[in-house]
Amino acid sequence: MTNGPTRRTILIATGATGAAALVASCGDSGGTGDSAPSLSPGQELATTSDIPVGGGTIFKNEEVVVTQPKDGEFKAFSAICTHQRCTVANVSDGTINCTCHGSKFNITDGSVANPPATRPLPEKKITVDGNSIRLA
Repeated sequence: MTNGPTRRTILIATGATGAAALVASCGDSGGTGDSAPSLSPGQELATTSDIPVGGGTIFKNEEVVVTQPKDGEFKAFSAICTHQRCTVANVSDGTINCTCHGSKFNITDGSVANPPATRPLPEKKITVDGNSIRLA
């Protein structure tokens, strides 16, 4: 029985450039293993009471984080860190936090509050109708 090349064989054969590319491709994609978000546009994501004022809630399957910077003001951003595509881990003290490498993003606009990320979290479209928060 013959096996394919091992990772070590590939690293030796490809040299430094190929090794760097291979290692980069082995990083955490930040996903949950789902190939696509489980909600389609228009379906309810949460109720307004699910999102704490001054904080937020992460919806990993949908790859979105919803925040409430001020009472009654809801924002949504991608839950995928712009540094190396990890899923953000929590929301606290006014920031969305990625524990993979320490990046933090402001809950008001997704801007970088703490590097190494250099780009803001992309905004996601939501609608708030009564107590229902839906992906737009």
